[in-house]
Amino acid sequence: MASPLSAMRGQASFLIRRGPARSPSPLPSSAAVSHPRGLFAAAMAEPEPGPGPVSAEAVLRELALFELGCQGQDVPARLVELCLTHGLGPVALANELLAFVTSKDLGTQLSADVLDAFEHEVLAKRSSRVPRKRDNRYSGLHDIHSLQELLDEEEEDELLDAYTTPSKGSQKRSNSTPETPRPKRTLSSRSPYALFSPNSFSPSVTPSQKYTSRSSRGEVVASFGSVQGPSWSGRGGAGCTPKLFGPPEENLTKSYKFMFQKALDVREVLSWRIEELGDALKSHHHLEEFTSVLLPAQEPVTVLGQIGCDSNGKLNAKSVVLEGDREHSSGGQIPLDLSELKEYSLFPGQIVALEGTNSTGRMMVVSKLYEGVPLPFHTPTEPAPEQRMVLVACGPYTTSDSIAFDPLADLIEVIVRDRPDVCVLFGPFLDAKHEQVENCQLLGSFAEVFKLCLKMIIEGTRSTGSQLVFVPSLRDVHHDYVYPQPPFLLPELPKDDRPRVHFVSEPCTLDVDGVVLGLTSTDLIFHMGAEEISSSSGISDRFTRILKHVLTQRSYYPLYPPSEELNVDYESFYSYASLPVTPDVLVTPSELRYFVKDVLGCVCINPGRLTKGQVGGTYGRLYLQREDAQGERKSPCVAAQVVKI
Repeated sequence: MASPLSAMRGQASFLIRRGPARSPSPLPSSAAVSHPRGLFAAAMAEPEPGPGPVSAEAVLRELALFELGCQGQDVPARLVELCLTHGLGPVALANELLAFVTSKDLGTQLSADVLDAFEHEVLAKRSSRVPRKRDNRYSGLHDIHSLQELLDEEEEDELLDAYTTPSKGSQKRSNSTPETPRPKRTLSSRSPYALFSPNSFSPSVTPSQKYTSRSSRGEVVASFGSVQGPSWSGRGGAGCTPKLFGPPEENLTKSYKFMFQKALDVREVLSWRIEELGDALKSHHHLEEFTSVLLPAQEPVTVLGQIGCDSNGKLNAKSVVLEGDREHSSGGQIPLDLSELKEYSLFPGQIVALEGTNSTGRMMVVSKLYEGVPLPFHTPTEPAPEQRMVLVACGPYTTSDSIAFDPLADLIEVIVRDRPDVCVLFGPFLDAKHEQVENCQLLGSFAEVFKLCLKMIIEGTRSTGSQLVFVPSLRDVHHDYVYPQPPFLLPELPKDDRPRVHFVSEPCTLDVDGVVLGLTSTDLIFHMGAEEISSSSGISDRFTRILKHVLTQRSYYPLYPPSEELNVDYESFYSYASLPVTPDVLVTPSELRYFVKDVLGCVCINPGRLTKGQVGGTYGRLYLQREDAQGERKSPCVAAQVVKI
């Protein structure tokens, strides 16, 4: 039998199957081999020989070898654009795409959303993978001697600059002359102190050229509600104080111990959720008593349970099982036959009530699926205040090829111009997926860079008086990597800024003058979209289906098991990640396309991310105007827009 190493060599040689013979290259490292994409990365380490023209037919032909297809007429043109932008040939692009969709379980049909995520997560990092020689000397940890050596070398460079003409293509030295010398003590381009100088950024930090050369700044790409005209402005937070919704014990306000949960505790939390939603389904649909999923029944019966998959793979119509509740079914499982259902939308972890027959006790033929019921809306008793403007934005606040916070500076200019009453800023503020963060190329600690970033936001918006709400993200490299995530802690806030700066948990429910906002920085739309299966006779919008599940399952993250990149503490999850009411506005930033939708009376907005790879992204803005509770409820969100930065 062939050894595993020889088999890996065979796979790698199969991937590099085109081009003339090459000299032998070293085997991939053990880290690359152990990773599921390591062999693909090893195969992509060398570029394809010869530039050669790239055509849509050539790319589609290579994709067809792996049974990858296109979903949408504009996808082939987008594939050619990726080849030209990132210097890839059809073979290299096909290999990279195969590795990406396989590791993410995205299926074989390539859509525009899949290509956007592929470019952001794979190609953007691949294009900037070549290290700079000088940076390698100072990557990793530093002591006081290495820092002083770096500063002395910077001074030598500055002295040399004063007597020489900088080379045309040099990025190391700026075009300064003896008449306009640079400051003598300029820190390294990777130093956080240089990034947040009094002028906000050091001239030694190279900004992203794609970002600075972007077009269509300020363009409105999605709208909802009444047209407000070209001018959006608030009152700078005058008389507005956002607060956490509900009593303090129902909100996560401080750090907690995690990594101590037991499997039995997780099972208890899931059982409690099934019982609670089961009672709501029974009362709303006027159902009789539930029966066990394990008992044979010739007549239609009604059962309660949680949707699951019969294996570790992706859910499909043939692998759906129902895990019964503890009271009636003792947690037993039974496969489901969905052939008689005309329409359905299911995902792992969904709590449902089903009607069907179970003639043998081994398979339930489902004839009816009972939809979940959302919670009621909050009805405030205080009189309705004046109209409020809310701005929402989600990180990263730097482009993938630069550590300069140029996009954040542009957002601060928007805040100063429009003076919103409330600014909700989602993490990541210092992205754990940024290449310079992954390679530890920052001179300061992650916490120090984050504090300087917050200082820049708070001081830059001080003149507006806007209320600032900071929501953490699991991609914030310095913060607790657990869901639900406690709020940031920053006790050094200036006394004058404390009333207008609010640190909340992830997720959280916020009350802004009686209008309830649901906030979560976790990409639940992407996570649930990758696991959900559906069947519909008409046109069905995937985003609307997923958002409807969030509201009817009464949870900020109803998916179980969760995504592999999410570490869930289920005891805290039950207390702090459940919806207390149906929010008036649900803000769910995602890597997927931005949108504003009305789902079951709740206005759901995906403002996108402020940056997408090396280019600028989008942010959102809303007008909130609550009316006094008289007659039929009207949404307090009178208008919403998604705008390019």
